[in-house]
Amino acid sequence: MPSSPRTIRTRALVSMTAMVTLLAVAGCDDDGGNEQGKASSEPSASAPAAPSGSGLPGSLTGQKLNWSSCPAPTAMQGTGEKPGSEWECATLKAPLDYAKPRGETIDLAMIRAKATGSGERIGSLVFNFGGPGGSGVSSLPGFAAAYDTLRSRYDLVSFDPRGVGESAGVRCRSDKEIDASDAVDSTPDDDAEVKTALADAKAFIKGCEKRSGKVLGHVDTVSAARDMDLMRQVLGDDKLSYFGISYGTELGGVYAHLYPKRVGRAVLDAVVDPTEDPEQGSYGQAEGFQLALDNYLEDCAKKGTACPVGGDPAAGADRIAAFLKKLDKKPLSTESGRELTQDGALSGIAAALYDKESWKYLTLGLQEAMQLKEGNMLLAMADSMSGRDENGHYSNINAANAAINCVDDRQRYTVTDVKAQLPRFRKASPVFGEYLAWGMLGCTGWPVDGTTDTPDVSAEGSAPILVVGNTGDPATPYEGARKMVRELGKGVGVEVTYKGQGHGAYNSGNACLTKTVNAYLLDGKVPAGGKTCR
Repeated sequence: MPSSPRTIRTRALVSMTAMVTLLAVAGCDDDGGNEQGKASSEPSASAPAAPSGSGLPGSLTGQKLNWSSCPAPTAMQGTGEKPGSEWECATLKAPLDYAKPRGETIDLAMIRAKATGSGERIGSLVFNFGGPGGSGVSSLPGFAAAYDTLRSRYDLVSFDPRGVGESAGVRCRSDKEIDASDAVDSTPDDDAEVKTALADAKAFIKGCEKRSGKVLGHVDTVSAARDMDLMRQVLGDDKLSYFGISYGTELGGVYAHLYPKRVGRAVLDAVVDPTEDPEQGSYGQAEGFQLALDNYLEDCAKKGTACPVGGDPAAGADRIAAFLKKLDKKPLSTESGRELTQDGALSGIAAALYDKESWKYLTLGLQEAMQLKEGNMLLAMADSMSGRDENGHYSNINAANAAINCVDDRQRYTVTDVKAQLPRFRKASPVFGEYLAWGMLGCTGWPVDGTTDTPDVSAEGSAPILVVGNTGDPATPYEGARKMVRELGKGVGVEVTYKGQGHGAYNSGNACLTKTVNAYLLDGKVPAGGKTCR
């Protein structure tokens, strides 16, 4: 089973070019927030006073960020070139433990590009691109062209959430250990393979404890949301303007629950269903990825002989499943000397389903693997999912994904639980079902207890929040958007539907969707709920 839980379901947006104790602190926030608690001691005389009800010392809320030119992303943050001169980077100090706001701090890596337009600046637009585990510092420059219109009135800002990249990043294994673990079958076929997989998961967890034990209990989504409110204050914004994608929608929903009166204009795109527990989420994603694969196969079939799995979409899915079974016994060689395993091929296929523009790469990868018996392209796509660069260095996306999910999710599953669910998961997806079912064991044995059954995103009193669902989204199925709207509460969530393919909607380039979101963020024009873009 995967060493990190729900790796596919919560994966950040994939770039084909580079190809996881709610810390409540008592009493109500006097400006309308739901955060509880105030520090009992006063800030030092030399530090500015903290805003009333924040619970944080002025040494944190009044800190000045030292913005300077950005270096190239580190190995922990993932692949990418050194950002251009328009980008600035800084470090924000935040409490390690919000229950001890005057205690030990951690550094949070941030990046920004200042607004360029001549019109009135609205403020900072803070992005989270998903994961959990994706580095915002390395991601934002690569995606920034899609947000250029928004930059006319906003500073574009992102960050590495706690536990991610250069923000007290969780590390569990060396690069060589991660490579070696690729040989462990994530869909074990017998008791011996189950035993091997469990031993590997245990070793992964021990590595997390050894390398990152101090932070494992403090990388939860609630703490990350509190970090964003500290960020808002330090950036000088009265309210938070926010763009959350994939897991970023959950983070945004939790922020709105904690601080409903501090929400400015917020967009949630590629929406995680806040009502689902890990089992329900994994099952829904099995259905979602199978739907996306079926859509790809229908498109591929129209290309006739160019389609490596033939002209019958249903038969094509069976051929892919059979191909993966063969890889389980005999992996394919690659030019790098590494092998394309069953897990690697499945991960590569999943990577290409995040974006319809990547379907052509999936076709080429399947042609190479199924006809030429070489696994180069599918392995490269799998590397994009796992954060491995061409030099064999891994980002910490999978380690962070595990740590954040496991401190968030209270549920812990057993092998018996998984075996009972396998028939249902296989029926939902003959290609992805088993992998996602076994992935439910990702938090079993984790050294830190989870905090909630499902995240609380109720946000009565918040400004309207745009909730954008994509009917063809494999990783965050469309139904999650409607559930998020319901959970945010009456008059808060505004549903917008995009009838398209891929993970997310805004970056699809659909003119209707782009215009709707831009009008909301730039001019405050809230669309009618239920608006649909095709």
